[in-house]
Amino acid sequence: MSIGDSLSVVNATKYYKKYKAVDSVNLSVNKSEFLTILGPSGSGKTSLLKLIAGFEELSSGSILLNTQDITLKKAYERNIGMLFQNYALFPHMTVFENVCYPLRIRKVPKDEVKKRVEEMLRLVHLEHFGERYPKQLSGGQQQRVALARAIVFNPPLLLLDEPLGALDKNLRQKMQIEIKHIQEKVGITTISVTHDQEEALTMSDRICVMNRGRIEQVDTPENLYKRPKNRFVAEFIGEINLIKGNVVGIEASKAKLKTLDSQMVTVEVENHQKDMKNTPMLLAVRPENIQIARDESEFQNTLKARVFETVYVGEAVKAKTQTITGQEITVKIPSAISDGISCGKEVLLGWNDKDASLIADEASV
Repeated sequence: MSIGDSLSVVNATKYYKKYKAVDSVNLSVNKSEFLTILGPSGSGKTSLLKLIAGFEELSSGSILLNTQDITLKKAYERNIGMLFQNYALFPHMTVFENVCYPLRIRKVPKDEVKKRVEEMLRLVHLEHFGERYPKQLSGGQQQRVALARAIVFNPPLLLLDEPLGALDKNLRQKMQIEIKHIQEKVGITTISVTHDQEEALTMSDRICVMNRGRIEQVDTPENLYKRPKNRFVAEFIGEINLIKGNVVGIEASKAKLKTLDSQMVTVEVENHQKDMKNTPMLLAVRPENIQIARDESEFQNTLKARVFETVYVGEAVKAKTQTITGQEITVKIPSAISDGISCGKEVLLGWNDKDASLIADEASV
């Protein structure tokens, strides 16, 4: 079953008086894809969602749903499903009545209404809750009712606005997987807005990272995490070390980087990065990809450093280290093998070429 359509946002710009909330955004969402728009407060992600939903009018640009221009259509004319953070359920209606409401206002025949509502309640595992009222349900159950109501009328697109923000952490993690499974089963094209990185990485086929009204990078969760395109994305998605240096040579698919304290490291580079010799760059490497090396032959890259702080975080110990020139590098070591890591200890940090990437040192440009 697949009820979704593709979506294209073309040169979308939105002004609020003189403030440009969305700045020349181009975005394509594939049929049946789950795409998350991720960014900090004020990045333009919610404004972009409102433009797609029809709650706000574009200042310029266009929006196409399955190649049909819907730019000038009102929100109710777009027939898009919506799931809000507060669920927006009708408290005086039962679960069954809430879910069937979109069908009734569309004049769907009664026997068809009953069939489709029962099908939706089975899909969200609430087939025995049809006669209950929202106040008799848990937060997670209320959210599933809201999801069923949002997709019962087979919309071409489902929009989620911070859908898990009202739930506690454990329930939020459970619902991330549950919503993703339902989305995959139904095949509906879905766009979600969140500021929660873990939620975006868990649920999405692709993630669109926004900052100051512009798109910084659109990519798969794995590529965003392993190959951030710039400093903003690198620092916004998870923890990362950015080691300053200068590219002194490139051989085949590897660049040689000389760090500020004259230590040499290598890193795999992409084709478009092969003309950056003598360029200041940042070596981006995640804390969990760095280990404490026994000697320089154990890894393709090593750096000498001294531990100045350790933090126990349960499954791991975060060791903050410093090189001779003061470059701080955080290492995440599994707790089971963290014995002997203490403040003041000199260590050899090690990682392999494939576990790092290069991004432009924008401060040096």
